[in-house]
Amino acid sequence: MYKIINDPIYGFVSIGSEFILELVNHPIFLRLTRIRQMGCSSVVYPGAQHTRFSHALGAMHLMKSAIESLTRKGTKVSEEEKEAAMIAILLHDIGHGPFSHALEKILLNVHHEDLSLFLMHQLNAEMDGKLNMAIKMFTGEYPRQFFHQMVSSQLDMDRLDYLQRDCFFSGVIEGSVGASRIIKMLDVHQDEIVILEKGIYSIDRFLNARRMMYWQVYLHRTGLAAELMLQSLIKRAKYLLEKGHPLECDPDLRFFLEHSISKENFESDPKILDHYLQLDDFNIWTAIKAWRNSGDRVLEVLVDGILNRKIFECELSSEEINVQKIKSVNKSLREKNFSEEEIAYLSMHGKVTNAAYTSDKQNIKVKMKDGGILDISNASDLSNIEALTKIVTKFYLCQPKVVS
Repeated sequence: MYKIINDPIYGFVSIGSEFILELVNHPIFLRLTRIRQMGCSSVVYPGAQHTRFSHALGAMHLMKSAIESLTRKGTKVSEEEKEAAMIAILLHDIGHGPFSHALEKILLNVHHEDLSLFLMHQLNAEMDGKLNMAIKMFTGEYPRQFFHQMVSSQLDMDRLDYLQRDCFFSGVIEGSVGASRIIKMLDVHQDEIVILEKGIYSIDRFLNARRMMYWQVYLHRTGLAAELMLQSLIKRAKYLLEKGHPLECDPDLRFFLEHSISKENFESDPKILDHYLQLDDFNIWTAIKAWRNSGDRVLEVLVDGILNRKIFECELSSEEINVQKIKSVNKSLREKNFSEEEIAYLSMHGKVTNAAYTSDKQNIKVKMKDGGILDISNASDLSNIEALTKIVTKFYLCQPKVVS
């Protein structure tokens, strides 16, 4: 049985397995249709409204293409392994909560990959162990390690899809990558994914595109300001509920606002999972709209800013923000009769970092024409490869433009 999905990036994507189709139609996976891929980026790029659901399907399609490319080069992959690898990448993001990364450490202190694995085990128990191989590939426990590399590495199907997809929907053409060519250049050497030497320039473009997308899109100062506002808004709501201030919201969101949840809590209390699986972007939007007249001035400033696009000013600098500048911002807020405790929710400073390629992690390796294997940073004659390995840090100061 084949199910055809029309994807704006790849055209017709086929799901050739009834079991995979069953997973796609499962409520745990369908929740991703209600979670935006790019969090708050739509305040800058209005087209960035796509979901984790479409990204997961796209990554699965690339996994299928990659395995077919590898088998043509002589790597033996069974049908069972192929399906398991496709499932592993399909489910890699099912643990994401509302607004993806934006609220990951605010609503609960559990990494989305830990939640994804937890949910995979839930599905596996429900489906009589059919996900055993996929889970091992996801965790890196499967003997053939190159499968895990295609799920999670510096050149995995996740990155190849989200760069193309986010570039397409944001309209930032500088972020485009030649994923189809990269996939054709993949090979397996001693159980590791390598790129053929003639694919070096495609990898260079891929790494440059990743750097460009981070600074131009993912960490754009206006999008960053919106994300910081959203985080501050949820923190303020948690604080107010803790102090007994009445706030209207649905019981599932209220549960996470009133409790501090850890990974161990999820594993010990099944009711937490029930609450979590009801959470998506719409819970947050509904609550934000309900808090327009909350009676708390700080919360109302943040709500008004997010609903009516009164996004805070955000300064990004290569140097640490001057302490006097922070004090000046806080002084202006005090003059608006905000207390020191309230100012912490309106004046935000910190740092963000990004590296397009980290050579101390699982490296991108190149198979040279003479059979030798080199790290991409040593194999390429392109001068900017070394620059891409450097961690770039930027400091931010985020504050309201005008507060009445």
